[in-house]
Amino acid sequence: MSYRKYLKKIKIEKLLVLFFQLLILILFIILWEYLSDNNYINSFIFSSPLKILKTLLNLYKDNNLFNHIYITIKETIISFTITTLLSILISILLYNFKILSKIIDPYLTVLNSLPKVALGPIIIIWCGANTKSIILMSILISIIVSIQNIYTGFESTDKNKIKLLKMFNASKIDILYYLVIPSNKKTILNTLKINISMCLIGVVTGEFLTSKAGIGYLILYGSQIFNLNLVMSGIFLLMVISIIMYKIITFISK
Repeated sequence: MSYRKYLKKIKIEKLLVLFFQLLILILFIILWEYLSDNNYINSFIFSSPLKILKTLLNLYKDNNLFNHIYITIKETIISFTITTLLSILISILLYNFKILSKIIDPYLTVLNSLPKVALGPIIIIWCGANTKSIILMSILISIIVSIQNIYTGFESTDKNKIKLLKMFNASKIDILYYLVIPSNKKTILNTLKINISMCLIGVVTGEFLTSKAGIGYLILYGSQIFNLNLVMSGIFLLMVISIIMYKIITFISK
C-alpha cells in the first residue's frame, strides 16, 4: 500500500508541475496579447501571439513553412550525429593516451573560448556559401564542450575498479568497454542533451551567415526588412523545435 501511495504521490507531483508550466505559458500569452492590443507595448517591435500565428499561417499557405523547418532540422541532425560520434571517439583517444591529452588540452581551451562566429568568413571561403559551411559552424560550436564533458567523465571513473580489472589482466579495451563507458552513460546522455541545443544554435548561426532557407534565414530576412512578426515567428519555431528535440533525447535516454 505504501508503495502505491508513493507512486501516486509522484504522479500527482508530475501532473502539478505540468499544470503550472502550462498555466504560466498560457498566462504569458494572454498577457502579451492584452498588452499588445491595448498599446501598452509597441506591437510593431514586440509583435503579438495573434500576429505570429497569422505569419505562420501565411508561410504555410505560401508552402514555405515546412521547407524552412525541414532544412533547419536536417542540418541540426547531421551536425548532432557528427558531433556525437567525433566527441566520443576523441574522448576515448584522449583517455587512452594521456600524453596526447596533455598536449591537446590547452588548444581545446583556446578553441572553446574563441568566438566561432569570427571564423564564419573563413569557413565560407573554405567550404563555400552552402550547407557544408552551416554544418561545420554547428560542429565547431558544439564539439569542444562535448569532448571536455565526456573526457572529464571518463577521467572520474572509479580508480579502484580500474585497478581491480587490471589485476585480472584486463586490457585497455576491456576496461573501456566494460567499465569506463558504462560508468559514464549518464554523463554521455547529459552531453547529448546539451549537444542537441548547441547544434541547433550553431545551425542558426550558420544560417545567419550563409543561407537561402531555414529558420535562421527567416529571422535574418525578417530583421532586414523590419518585419518583426517574421522574426518572432522564427524564434517561436526555434523554441518549439528545441523542446521537441530535447524531449526526444530525454525519451531515448530513459
